[in-house]
Amino acid sequence: MALILSITACKNDSQKEEIKEVKTLTRTDVELQLETVSNDSISVRALDYGDGEYWFSGSNGQYGRIDAATNVVTNSRVTLNEDEKIEFRSIAVTPQYTYILSAGNPALIYKITQANDEVKLVYTEFEERVFYDSMKFWNDEEGIAFGDATEDCLSVIKTFDGGETWAKCKCTYLPEFIKDEAAFAASNSNIAIYEDNVWLATGGAAARILHSPDRGSTWEEYSTPMIAGSEMTGIYAIDFIDAQHGVMIGGDWNKKEDNMYNKAITRDGGKSWKLMDNGNGPGYSSDIIFVPETDGKEILAVGSQGIWWSGTEGDSWKKLSNEGFYTVKMINKTQGYLAGNNEIASFTLSVPAI
Repeated sequence: MALILSITACKNDSQKEEIKEVKTLTRTDVELQLETVSNDSISVRALDYGDGEYWFSGSNGQYGRIDAATNVVTNSRVTLNEDEKIEFRSIAVTPQYTYILSAGNPALIYKITQANDEVKLVYTEFEERVFYDSMKFWNDEEGIAFGDATEDCLSVIKTFDGGETWAKCKCTYLPEFIKDEAAFAASNSNIAIYEDNVWLATGGAAARILHSPDRGSTWEEYSTPMIAGSEMTGIYAIDFIDAQHGVMIGGDWNKKEDNMYNKAITRDGGKSWKLMDNGNGPGYSSDIIFVPETDGKEILAVGSQGIWWSGTEGDSWKKLSNEGFYTVKMINKTQGYLAGNNEIASFTLSVPAI
């Protein structure tokens, strides 16, 4: 750790001495240790954790679980027919079940009973424009999924019976749709939930937050300072540690090095957002999380350009690795998993006390 201390003083006959102290902490002692646990031919954009296991879903109908204690990977696959490939980009783990959701047409949700690995198709949606991006569950019964517009609004579906049935929210209940607004299925992270709250993140023509304080019964919209206006710009991921504190990241997929207007933080539940270290730190990234057990001080951002860490609520950043991943999940402040193209890795984050 390097400590830079700058002290300036000015004094005249009519003024008392003023001293301004500016401290900049540059952490050089933070380390990330990666261990590859799978390098199968699978693109993984969705990770979740439950009861000692990480679950993942990805390309070619593949999904699986990883024993967090041993790193043993169990792979499974869902097939429709030889000619049709299923692309799973969303996953949600509850105490008894794991749900996986496909992107593209048709939209398919499978319910997996963890105790016996029974797989059941519980939702099908055929529509040329259907494309779901993320899915979260509050408990074994209540869940929500979010995707691109198929009618005159973005797609939001909910279940109240453990995924057995799903209902699509009517457009009249959602904030007015902006033409060419969309969502991104980059990391299963454009939904965040906390208690009864749910936040949805958009991109494309607009980079907005849609918020519901009552699990999707009523909605309000919030603007953000994130880049928007073209097809691949906007918010790619969000995370909340409580009802007030959240972070977002994204950018322009076509300009991955650009780190302007691509990351922000809120301290009022998403009503207002402040850019984090604008012009510094990570460029385009597909996922972001608060590091657990750090009271929101530490943040981890990942994407195809590498892995970044902040210990100052996003005010400054340190690049930990050039290795690219799509999505990240942590169970405590030191241990987690990363997944991406043809690789799943466990990692240990070491942040010495200062």
